[in-house]
Amino acid sequence: MEQSMLEELMEPNRKAKPEEELLLDLLISKSTGPILPTIWKENLIVQPMNDGSMGSLKLFQLNDMRQNPKFGKQASEYQFLDADGVLIIASLYLDRDGYLYELDMWKVDNSRLLSW
Repeated sequence: MEQSMLEELMEPNRKAKPEEELLLDLLISKSTGPILPTIWKENLIVQPMNDGSMGSLKLFQLNDMRQNPKFGKQASEYQFLDADGVLIIASLYLDRDGYLYELDMWKVDNSRLLSW
């Protein structure tokens, strides 16, 4: 297994980086409905996903006691260009209860994210 992929798989849960929070803010503002919790930044924990370093994140709330949240629906989407001019589609997903679930980043050529 390639070293960078192995490091990505082993990366622990962490607080969101400022640029990740900015994108989440934008996606939440574009959402078609309410998102829980309404105050999400203070307790947000992210877990990088094994997506070829495109930037996708599982989203959790610290001390959330819900077990095994299930995918619910897409809340919003935003498209932008990476530093190399390749289109990125960022999608915010909620679980079945309306809580933040996942930030899916898809760079249309499946290459590594260069810049937020």
